[in-house]
Amino acid sequence: MNVHEFQAKQLFAQFGVPVPRGKEITSPEAATAWASELNTPVFVVKAQIHAGGRGKAGGVKITKEKGAVAGIAKELIGKTLITHQTGPKGRKVHRLLLEEGANIAKELYLSILVDRDTGWPTFIASTEGGMEIEEVAEKTPEKIIKEAVDPAVGFQGHNGRNVAFALGLQTMEPAVINPFVQMLGNLYRLFMEKHAALVEINPLIITKEKTLVALDGKVSFDDNGIFKHDDVQNMRDLNEEDPLEIEATANNLNYVKLDGNIGCMVNGAGLAMATMDVIKLAGSEPANFLDVGGGATKDTVAAGFRILLKDPNVKGIFINIFGGIVRCERIAHGVIEAAKEVKITVPLVVRLQGTNADEGRKLLAESGLKLEVANDLWEAAQKIVKLTGKAA
Repeated sequence: MNVHEFQAKQLFAQFGVPVPRGKEITSPEAATAWASELNTPVFVVKAQIHAGGRGKAGGVKITKEKGAVAGIAKELIGKTLITHQTGPKGRKVHRLLLEEGANIAKELYLSILVDRDTGWPTFIASTEGGMEIEEVAEKTPEKIIKEAVDPAVGFQGHNGRNVAFALGLQTMEPAVINPFVQMLGNLYRLFMEKHAALVEINPLIITKEKTLVALDGKVSFDDNGIFKHDDVQNMRDLNEEDPLEIEATANNLNYVKLDGNIGCMVNGAGLAMATMDVIKLAGSEPANFLDVGGGATKDTVAAGFRILLKDPNVKGIFINIFGGIVRCERIAHGVIEAAKEVKITVPLVVRLQGTNADEGRKLLAESGLKLEVANDLWEAAQKIVKLTGKAA
């Protein structure tokens, strides 16, 4: 789960990470009131959407005129921002962050995430603050600094000093080394205690007053851990999520909308990835990732059908199930009952493998439903692609 920048900064402040004075704003009137209270020589107005690249898309405005803040707020609220992360449809702005400006002397990049190779929380840092870290990693990988933290021991002072000296803070600004090390310890606590998947500050600035400030902030949470944190759950903004993904979550389904025309219903994330790959190999594009889980039932399959059919791009449905935890004949019964309950108006291909697969396929073939049954994955992919009008 992602949160807005203003929410990330609330968490930063809670864990002792310095941030600019700022506040969430949802109207020009609120902007005027907070600007008067803020009383800073520079005002920064930031659109709050779950996507990067806001500045390039015109979603970040800076002014020295207090009276101009309301006009900027009126311009941004309700505006649709299109960035490299939103896709062509963009994201509508519902709220803003209005905060004080800062005297920037140097910009740094800092984040913490789990390194997939080691399984350890790892700090990523760079002197190239304000840049997209992927671009830095590609063009100048020598400027990427990594510091892994043994989770059995936890963050230690030497972890912070390793990052500080690798960044060159001893020559850049020695006064911030100790606050920097302390801040890294605080970020580690935030990451671990709140079950975060990513904590990122870009840029982390050193001010002309020789202080550290998190000028931007991004926090993503592990969906499997947020049930432990009511405060994090309350930060969820449904305006930033696809309605079908919200419905899927309510039905305990894992769903991600894509841009293709073949709806995929599978059990297991690995099988879902393989299914999407084989659809592309057969000459078409998957419309989604939909994992109904190992214990697929009539209700979960019916919910899956409803979600897939609400996507106007879906021209066919491919059900690819491996019967292990649940036997194939039970899955077949579930598909049959769900198909009777939900009116399916597009071609449907079902591929079953695993325990009692022959029995399951026989039930589907004799169900009287308008569907195709397949044994082989490649055969099934070719069938659904052909039925939707695209052949490899």
